Amino acid sequence: MDLGIAGKVALVLGGAGGLGAAIATALAREGATVVIADRDDEGLRVVQERLTGQKLVCHAELWDLANLDIVDEKVSAIESRVGTVQILVNNTGGPPPSVAYGLGPDVWREHFEKMVQAPIAITDRVLPAMRKNRWGRIITSASSGVISPIPNLAVSNSLRSALVGWSKSLAREVAPDGITANIVVPGRIATDRIKFLDEQKAKREGTTVEAVSAQSTSSIPVGRYGRPEEYADMIAFLASERASYVTGSIVRIDGGLIASV
Repeated sequence: MDLGIAGKVALVLGGAGGLGAAIATALAREGATVVIADRDDEGLRVVQERLTGQKLVCHAELWDLANLDIVDEKVSAIESRVGTVQILVNNTGGPPPSVAYGLGPDVWREHFEKMVQAPIAITDRVLPAMRKNRWGRIITSASSGVISPIPNLAVSNSLRSALVGWSKSLAREVAPDGITANIVVPGRIATDRIKFLDEQKAKREGTTVEAVSAQSTSSIPVGRYGRPEEYADMIAFLASERASYVTGSIVRIDGGLIASV
């Protein structure tokens, strides 16, 4: 299937991480010009070299996404280098495990800026060109916690849920301009983030990482953790011409993990 995004400019936030790198790869393989943004300089270099080594088009932008003061500067630099952003993938890192009570306002503020304000500000910056050109894709990666809150991930559950409400509202506003806005929800995808969470749970419960992983796997109908590539393939489809009638949706990529309808 031709996804129709060859030559489109895609900006992937958090592009040095496991999911971000997989998303960048999937889009680049469809012919998109990909820009990966992250504050991890070494991670950016590794991902960019991997993709360019496969003769795919990938640029790297060293960017602390929590710094809202440099959003215009960074997007302007991307526009000067490769053109206006047509596909934006809002993929931000998650906070550490946390309970819902007893956290100071500074903790909530810090993670709100990184996880909510940053993707909204970047989206606001790239939307005018999308609206002018009457084509665009805004895809925001959330968490299964927005549907079924995950124990001990209260900050993530709360703040990612804010992004769901924002994306749904945005979808209605920009649909007449040929722009779609969707949320993608990963289940347990085999990344360093999931490995870290499994390790933390093992420490809390006085057990092994292997036992935690086995318990988690037993709750997934397909019987395994997902691969980053499987998550990325769905995002590539949502970014495509083929998905022009899909907007305002929450798409689960979870192997059947989330039990609710």
